[in-house]
Amino acid sequence: MNPVAHKGRGALSNHESRYRQATTHAEDDGWWQEEVVERVTTVVQADQSKSVITHNQSPDVPFDQSINPYRGCEHGCIYCFARPTHAYLDLSPGLDFESRLFYKPRTAELLRQELSHPKYVCKPIGLGTNTDPYQPIEKRFRVTRQILETLLECRHPVTIVTKGTLILRDLDLLEALAARKLVHVMMSVPTLDRSLKRTLEPRAADPARRIRVIQALSRRGVPTGVLVAPVIPALTDHHIESVLERCAEAGATEAGYVLLRLPREVAPLFEEWLRTHRPDRADHVLSIMRQMHGGAAYDARYGRRQTGAGPFAELLRKRFELARRRHGLDRERRGRLDCSQFRPPVEQMALF
Repeated sequence: MNPVAHKGRGALSNHESRYRQATTHAEDDGWWQEEVVERVTTVVQADQSKSVITHNQSPDVPFDQSINPYRGCEHGCIYCFARPTHAYLDLSPGLDFESRLFYKPRTAELLRQELSHPKYVCKPIGLGTNTDPYQPIEKRFRVTRQILETLLECRHPVTIVTKGTLILRDLDLLEALAARKLVHVMMSVPTLDRSLKRTLEPRAADPARRIRVIQALSRRGVPTGVLVAPVIPALTDHHIESVLERCAEAGATEAGYVLLRLPREVAPLFEEWLRTHRPDRADHVLSIMRQMHGGAAYDARYGRRQTGAGPFAELLRKRFELARRRHGLDRERRGRLDCSQFRPPVEQMALF
């Protein structure tokens, strides 16, 4: 069947997990009578994971360990590089990724256990490294807040990447962490174009609201930067300078960027989105992406996957660095988090 744009959703299709041995393919024979679904409902289930801290050895990212409170993300960003992980659950990286969500109800309990382990070594924990910790369902399940409460109790440093304005709900915790040099926030702002954002990131906050979040956090002493991610050639790259200027004015202290990543199922999903919502730009965007990845849509090698290579990639890097210096956003704050204050959680004794 032809791709269908659903209100509030980024993906236009829902192909099966790549691990399924048998697949189905719909064909319109002229007798199709089922009602066309205009709105895809969000379904949330409990994830019974037995551990919460994930360890990372990639040289491309500035963290060694992270926690993802949720699987899937209701923001529905069509470019999300985490989409292929839904295949591990035998679900589609398409619409399932943004509508079949999982939360981890034992996160705080498991985190306390892991922080209490005698061999645990304190290093900053990253939130939002895969899916957004402040996506809409956080308002109901409060898993991210429970994590921050535990980390504050243990004086443990944390970094946060988000595009969710719900982060302001936790200003009390963030302010307390910031007073001890235990937190750093990066707000993701890939574009200032509200019209483009509506289909590119359908359930994420408006760009202007994200900039106001940077301002609110900065005024309360929470170190906050901006992450221009992803940079999409010929679609959002012309916003780099204006995004950095607006965020610097709001109080951002540093900036970073990540080139559009198209691993596995993300490539066909993104191309489908492009040809539906930006057909005049599709061939140009895809051509430049291939130029930066040696003729392929994506190069997964370390050192290449987040920046690309070649003349256009080098031009992006130079533009970004020039704008970053111009607006004073070249200060690295994430490396200054204090790990020396860490203390393992104290187990509460039952009173009878």
